[in-house]
Amino acid sequence: MSYKVLLTRSAERDLEEIYDYIAENDTQGNADHVLDKLTGKPVSLSPTLSRKRARGQTNRCANFTLPEVAETLAAFPERGSYPKELLLLGIREYRQAHFKPYRITYRMIGKQVLIYMVADGRRDMQTLLSRRMLGV
Repeated sequence: MSYKVLLTRSAERDLEEIYDYIAENDTQGNADHVLDKLTGKPVSLSPTLSRKRARGQTNRCANFTLPEVAETLAAFPERGSYPKELLLLGIREYRQAHFKPYRITYRMIGKQVLIYMVADGRRDMQTLLSRRMLGV
């Protein structure tokens, strides 16, 4: 069974911020390299991003997908581990995949995989996950 992989608006913003940070603090070439590693054939975009793209209001990051991760998630979403920070709170509805140093946090709903967050795994993930997933 194949799942449809979708990016939430917050995951799209994460990808834009990763790209912008690397371009600003390193080089445009390295930002493009990381972008190329994180992007590939399109997955379905959120309606908001689709509208922005149609109006030409997005930068290159609007085309973000996660080819290696998305292809794996589309085929085998159950393979992802549970984020330990959420397990400590008894939450098992979210899973994660890794594209080092990035952690991709997602949830399966029916035949869809919703990517909620793409973050550098070296960050304070307990706080980040609590804010994003639980609204704390």
